[in-house]
Amino acid sequence: QVQLVESGGGLVQAGGSLRLSCAASGSLFNFNAMGWYRQAPGKERELVASTTSGGTTNYADSVKGRFTISRDNAKNTVYLQMNSLKPEDTAVYYCNARNFYMLDYWGQGTQVTVSS
Repeated sequence: QVQLVESGGGLVQAGGSLRLSCAASGSLFNFNAMGWYRQAPGKERELVASTTSGGTTNYADSVKGRFTISRDNAKNTVYLQMNSLKPEDTAVYYCNARNFYMLDYWGQGTQVTVSS
């Protein structure tokens, strides 16, 4: 059973920074891709950033230049560094892992609130 445990959310003022962490229960090499999604109230869940086992990264246009996804394979952990946060970044952020059979696993979510 794959477990993903997120941490690092919280309340921050606009312009501030937060770093989210996602600790996986097994090796990150078991997964084709790891990513962060977010869901704001009344909106659909959207991809924020992703990284593949080969090191390719992808970002939503709305976060390019502000957010950085990274991975520490030794710690089985994926990070999302969020800088220059805006009120519209407020959402529940979910860690996602997709294996080579295209099965998705999700963390429980962590709340990020950016005040103006």
